Amino acid sequence: MPGENRVAEKEKAEQKQKEDKQPERKETPSETIASFAATFVVGLFIITFIMQLFTIPSGSMEQTLLIGDYVFVDRLTPTAKAGYVGPLIPYRPLQHGDIVVFLKPSEPGLHLVKRVMGLPGDRIHLHNGVVYRNGQPLTEPYTSHDPGSIDAARDEFPSDPLGLRRDPSATDWPLEIKSYIQGEDLVVPADSYFVMGDNRDNSLDSRFWGFVPRANVVGRPLFVLWSLDTPGSGPSQTLGDRAKYIGYAIRHFFDKTRWKRSFHPVR
Repeated sequence: MPGENRVAEKEKAEQKQKEDKQPERKETPSETIASFAATFVVGLFIITFIMQLFTIPSGSMEQTLLIGDYVFVDRLTPTAKAGYVGPLIPYRPLQHGDIVVFLKPSEPGLHLVKRVMGLPGDRIHLHNGVVYRNGQPLTEPYTSHDPGSIDAARDEFPSDPLGLRRDPSATDWPLEIKSYIQGEDLVVPADSYFVMGDNRDNSLDSRFWGFVPRANVVGRPLFVLWSLDTPGSGPSQTLGDRAKYIGYAIRHFFDKTRWKRSFHPVR
């Protein structure tokens, strides 16, 4: 009936007005923070595994780079084959002391981070853990080394090539290295680099698996974007371990983040 219909429509309109007047629920501060943290970590996951923001998985570069550092890498200027990569970005070849991200020659697909110690043509040797380049000892304040712990295969390089059988992925290097030795020096070949970790007592580097071809260089770390205090090593290559690491990062975003390292330049 017309009257009853009008009453029903009026009641519906009044009910809708009441619903519209109800205030919207606002997020609490804790919910806002949790939402921000989750968004940040998820975004970090995407950047890390899709856009190739690199994380430091081992202590071979301590104290320069720590396990759990996420570094923003310049992939252009060190790898350009022409004289420039654009009108505003000049090409700069790698120099002594540059820190580089590269693909390990003996394990394709594995990214490492080390410091460039030798350029093509350089003559390199170590004595008592001190690096000599072209006959001159280097002063390296950024390194970590125990002078009281001398390992001949590690610190008297390359005097004992056969003592380098420590990297199972580079079984041929102890024999190949002989072709690059002149006197007491190792001579870096063309289009290659000799790299070492800053943590000299705990770094599998060019001493143990050989030179880095220029084609393997990915880029130079510019700064630490974010740093997470991580127990043991960083995320491995397996999906299961990566998932566990992401879970750890979400749970400990606030209490394990090294805030002082954010945007710390890499030198």
